[in-house]
This record gives sequence, structure tokens and C-alpha cells, in this order.
Amino acid sequence: MIISAKVTNSYQKHSVTVKTNDNKQTLSIPGKKEGLGSAINGGELLFLALATCFCNDIYREAKKKGINITKVEVEASGEFSSEGEPGHSITYQAKVEGDASKVEIDELIRHTDKVSEIQNTLRKGVPVKLAH
Repeated sequence: MIISAKVTNSYQKHSVTVKTNDNKQTLSIPGKKEGLGSAINGGELLFLALATCFCNDIYREAKKKGINITKVEVEASGEFSSEGEPGHSITYQAKVEGDASKVEIDELIRHTDKVSEIQNTLRKGVPVKLAH
């Protein structure tokens, strides 16, 4: 699976597309009011990626276990201190409802945390290279 994201920005024009293999989608993210840049910052999108990954993976893992999930709520947060410094104190929490016992849901949450790809990518600290 090959995943990419593209941002194109100029004065009062902002477009965002994401692509997984051949499935390309446009996201509605506004530009900044003053005209240049994105109204949403990278940290917000990083934490959205953590929350989205866990949400999707809960459904995937629950299906494998025969658990019907009816609601997922995930909130991710963290801190950025100085320009150029990596984020820190990154945490997330999840509330999951379904047709299983609390013990089974809690086990599903712990298991999903271990197999969520975005979480594991950040935990591993994969190198990011600028190609130009």
C-alpha cells in the first residue's frame, strides 16, 4: 500500500489531496485567512492521523474477533515547544462501545494499540527524508 498527501497553496488558494494506491480523495481544508498557508497546522493533522488510525483499526480488529462496534471516540493530544523541536507528551485515549463485555472491549483497545500503524510508526521513529 502506497500512501501520499499533497498540499498546493498560493495566495487565497489551498488544496489538499490524499492518495492510497489508486484511490485519490480531496479534503476540504481551508487556507489561512490572511491568504497564505493552511488554516490547520501539521500538529493538528498529526494528532488527527493518530486518532483516525486507531478508530479505523478498532473496527478492523473487532471484525476479526467477531465484535460489533457501535461507537468509537478517540482524542489525541501532545505538545510542541520551540520551532524546529519535535513534539512531546503525545497521548491518546479511546472510548469504544459495542456488543462485547467491558473486559473484551478493554482487551480490544489494548490489542489495537499494539497494531495501529501510525502509532507504531511514531514509536519506532522512522527517518523522514527530504527529496528534491
